[in-house]
Amino acid sequence: MSEVPSLAEFEYAAQSLAEVISHTPTLPSRALSDILGVPVVLKMENLQRTGSFKIRGAAYRLSRLSAEERARGVVAASAGNHAQGVALAAQELGITATIFMPLGVPVPKLLATRGYGADVVLEGETVATSLRLAAEFAERTGAVLIPPFDHRDVVIGQGTLGLELLEDAPDVETIVLGIGGGGLIAGVAAAVKARAAELGRTVRIIGVQAENAAAVPPSLAAGHPVDIVTRPTIADGILVARPGAIPFDIIKDHVDEVVTVSDDDLARAILVLLEQAKVVVEPAGAAAVAAILAGKVPATGKTLAVLSGGNIDPLLLQRVVSHGLAASGRYLTIRIPLPDRPGQLARVSELIAEAGANVIEAMHTRHGHGLQISDVILELSVETRGPEHSEHTLDTLRRAGFEPMLVPD
Repeated sequence: MSEVPSLAEFEYAAQSLAEVISHTPTLPSRALSDILGVPVVLKMENLQRTGSFKIRGAAYRLSRLSAEERARGVVAASAGNHAQGVALAAQELGITATIFMPLGVPVPKLLATRGYGADVVLEGETVATSLRLAAEFAERTGAVLIPPFDHRDVVIGQGTLGLELLEDAPDVETIVLGIGGGGLIAGVAAAVKARAAELGRTVRIIGVQAENAAAVPPSLAAGHPVDIVTRPTIADGILVARPGAIPFDIIKDHVDEVVTVSDDDLARAILVLLEQAKVVVEPAGAAAVAAILAGKVPATGKTLAVLSGGNIDPLLLQRVVSHGLAASGRYLTIRIPLPDRPGQLARVSELIAEAGANVIEAMHTRHGHGLQISDVILELSVETRGPEHSEHTLDTLRRAGFEPMLVPD
């Protein structure tokens, strides 16, 4: 059997999943269309059951288990989205599921996984540890290990999204989506390329990775999957140190380009989606939009950006929005040394108001390393309309004789 799934396999999987998954909306984005200069549409997979595309691959993999395998139960490891997909799919099929999750897993993802009836084991600091523990559990108990991306059935299940994309936007020329282990983009790329060839046309596929966890570019350069040392990123959903072997074999032949984005880019994308599209996505789910905003996607015709997940912890969302405002030049923290005499705080506030900015938070202290007895420090969080307005606000303070210093976000 060919490693690259056939169009018939994707179509069969789509029929199998019809009663399990939702056909999520595909909606135009005027804001992103204006930025890119071509029509841009958003595939709202953040509205999928369990809040992400992961239910597609998990449900299809479980549907392929034999009666004997189902009786043994399943086990998986995940920081959230794969866990929820496996848990719900197992619940639908009456299969016992055990999910290993790291200790720092976002609370909403933990509660949702338990809510779908899975037995959750919290242990270890990283997903890598959870994967090892899940494999040991499978060896010890006979439970079937359900990998998050490196399995042919999982790739086929995720690829059903590709058929929906062409159904919803038959004239699309470019599809942009995030990459973690590679299961989603491999399935989508294979399904889309096969369907497009059947229709006598081509579609460009662009993958997006977080720059702190970008294992695919060096793997492509090496010609095989390689391990990288990842660094922290807000995009935990695509924080993978090595692409799966099965997805990689498809990616190298079917994905046209892979780009990377920073955490600032991801935060900015989440903010734009909140304000302009009125949708909530997690950092990994915003990767495609982040690439468009960062100028990493060429304007080659109608473009579709996949919002792959919406499971974000509200506390993280609060921090990300603040970071996104700062990255967009609309929120800055400034520190101003002042002489300790009456009226200085009022004068600074007056100048900021004259500049048309808004003080969100203020801290006034006489305590600090290096402060003279006659000095105080004023630290202000200020909302502005963008980078030019931020610079105008700082210049207004400087012209009045103050020395504002930007505090890094």
